[in-house]
Amino acid sequence: MQLSSEVDVAIIGAGAAGLGAYCALADHGLSVIILEARDRIGGRALTRYLPEGIVFDAGCEWLHSADHNAFVQIASASHFDVADAGVHWGEQTYDINFPLSEQREFYAASEAFYARLELAAQIPDDSSAAVWLEQGNRWNPLIEAVSCYVNGSELSGVSVHDVESYFETGVNWRVRRGYGALISAYGACCNVALGTHVSAVDYSARKIQVETSRGTLRARRVIYTLSTALTVEQVVRFHPALPAKIAASMGLPLGYAEKVMLAINEPEAFPEEGHLFGATDRTATGSYDLRPLGQPCIEAFFGGSFARELEAAGELASFAIDELVALLGTTFRNKVRPCATSCWARDRYAKGSYSHALPGHSQDRESLAAPVDGRLFFAGEATSRQFFSTAHGAYESGLRAANEVADSLGLALEGATGLPLGASQGFRTASVA
Repeated sequence: MQLSSEVDVAIIGAGAAGLGAYCALADHGLSVIILEARDRIGGRALTRYLPEGIVFDAGCEWLHSADHNAFVQIASASHFDVADAGVHWGEQTYDINFPLSEQREFYAASEAFYARLELAAQIPDDSSAAVWLEQGNRWNPLIEAVSCYVNGSELSGVSVHDVESYFETGVNWRVRRGYGALISAYGACCNVALGTHVSAVDYSARKIQVETSRGTLRARRVIYTLSTALTVEQVVRFHPALPAKIAASMGLPLGYAEKVMLAINEPEAFPEEGHLFGATDRTATGSYDLRPLGQPCIEAFFGGSFARELEAAGELASFAIDELVALLGTTFRNKVRPCATSCWARDRYAKGSYSHALPGHSQDRESLAAPVDGRLFFAGEATSRQFFSTAHGAYESGLRAANEVADSLGLALEGATGLPLGASQGFRTASVA
């Protein structure tokens, strides 16, 4: 497509943050465009539809804190069914390698650990979450494994202050047709220039110049939403330079979380919404959701450095199957086949899964979110103080950035909920680029 030569607001990145910002701004007399390097919208949200009707969310999957999550309302407005399926991450469906008595011991050890973190967060000086493990506790490896799933990082790389800033109600739902599909549908009416790489943003003059693979665009305001990994690499170069943003991004690296979808024969032999840990005595293990939403599959989840190693070696599926065979018996190998994997660590437009703050760097989220020169604004899950690492956190950061843009232009975004354009709340439908 041919880009306009000038717009009011250019948004870099068509993930949840960029789409949320667009939907908040576009109905207020402003010309707005999203510049997206990928050939699709959604960012780290991606649904893949597999044989046998299996829905695979390779990226974000859970509507975390669903009772506070804006995407629940967006799902309703977009006619997407939400499943109140609950979560079973801490349970073991089969009494194979994790008897109930040991599960109770693990829960007690985990609760005690997080109670210590809560107290540690009251200390002004930040620290590594690993410091607060009870030395020699039998359940430390599994507590560490859960951190890898949740944070994408081992506890040694996780800030106590950041962990305690995160807001979670414990209500976690799924989108039946896929969370990635929901976010893609949400952004379908946005004006997005796909396949458009932004290489530089020059804000030294009155009008900001945005250099793209499709020419130069001038804008009054820019909202930047790319991942911290891309910011550190300076995929988009700013003039004047923004060393404080690079430093903040270095304190908020992307962790690693990878998934494998395994189709299973004879699915009726497995319980719906079941769960298994591959092992309970080591951190390098998988978390396995059995028949999520009743589908004929098992979803394997890996986190932290182990996820990165398996994905780099192309061994996600083979490790998952071997670990499940060790639990369920040799005959299981003939009943399962891999059908899809994620690869966020190698994704050139992400370079990881979601952010965590290094010890001593929890305040970097606020630094990363701060506007520059009253004309550059920053959004994305890493800029969210309470909902980092989530799609709804990214979305809400987009609304925040949109309001900052409006304030800088002397506008008021009253009634700008960020709901889908064209929905019943009175938003008009924007043209598709």
